[in-house]
Amino acid sequence: MSKENRRAIYIIIAANFIICLGWSLVIPVEPFIKTEYHLTAGEMGMMTSLFAFTQFLFSPIVGRLSDRIGRVPILTAGLLLYAFSEFLFALAGSLLWFDLSRLIGGISAAMVGTTSMALAADLSSERERARVIGWISAAFSGGLIIGPGLGGVLANLSYKTPFWFAGVSGIVAALVFVVGIPSHLKEHSHGNVVDGVAITDKGLKRLLNKSIVTLFFMILVSSFGLAGFESIYTLYVHQVFNFSLNQIALVLILNGIFSLILQVVMFDRLVSWFGEIGLTRICFLVSMAGIFWIIFAHTAVEVIIATLLIFCAFDVLRPAITTLLTRFGKNNQGLINGVNMSLTSIGNIAGPIFAGTLMDKNPSLPYLIVAIIMLCSALITWVVSHEMKTDQHVRSN
Repeated sequence: MSKENRRAIYIIIAANFIICLGWSLVIPVEPFIKTEYHLTAGEMGMMTSLFAFTQFLFSPIVGRLSDRIGRVPILTAGLLLYAFSEFLFALAGSLLWFDLSRLIGGISAAMVGTTSMALAADLSSERERARVIGWISAAFSGGLIIGPGLGGVLANLSYKTPFWFAGVSGIVAALVFVVGIPSHLKEHSHGNVVDGVAITDKGLKRLLNKSIVTLFFMILVSSFGLAGFESIYTLYVHQVFNFSLNQIALVLILNGIFSLILQVVMFDRLVSWFGEIGLTRICFLVSMAGIFWIIFAHTAVEVIIATLLIFCAFDVLRPAITTLLTRFGKNNQGLINGVNMSLTSIGNIAGPIFAGTLMDKNPSLPYLIVAIIMLCSALITWVVSHEMKTDQHVRSN
């Protein structure tokens, strides 16, 4: 990897760390926003789904656009739009404005998430890609280490203070990215080719082979379960186990520390030991076991340990799937990541609505169903593995 490419990747990591810091600032205050504004779990789930809905709509557009006009302008605009959405949430005083803020935030998530991974794939070789994606995922975990604790402190001033801070972090991230990125990348653009084949019906058929279609189906199913778990977690532990703001922040900080170790120190080794698909399968099984443990837990300590298992599995699962996707369509990482983000967003749309609605009836019911979904996702990995072994094009990549 050249010195300039390495520098660019460091800038991407820094920008993702800052923006993830902003996202995680607000996690501990969600149940208290719900209480202060007299919202139901279903309404909170709908708010999350609106974020995912616009992310779903714009991810393929953003991915394709970044292939055509370059990653840097899209990523910069996404960071600024994120800052605007957080400022709007801080100013909001009703469900309507909260929802509008989440809609805009979903667009920014599509622009930042899709383009970051695509740019990282552009700048790294296949041998280095797992490590680079692990670094970017570690940047997210780094934000999760600091964000919840800082959010808990800021929330003592006001529940809206973390959102103001998050907006400022988005502007800082944009400045870091624009000032630090090498100048030649600011004008760099990617054409619409798939391994040298123009995007035609034939080119798309070559891209959408059996292996990747099965993998995309697994992403859709698993994202539904992951979103269902994560969207109500703080609400669940606050309602069922009476977790305070400080306890929620502590759990998320501990999770961030363990996830950072796994992604920075261990992720490359885990991929070497188990392969992307094997590691994905293990993560699904571990998360399933952890969710069942939370359902039947009797103490706060059990909940914390089970939560750490689940979130660490989730945090390794995401870069494992992303690394696996880089095997497909070498010259169309924007398009591939755009489709990935879109399918993930479908799960993120349905999962929170499903989990929030069921939680209003029985807090444990959505988690029982999510555990079953994780088991089904683990089973699908064997299908993906079989398809990849029989797909000569994937083997050549």
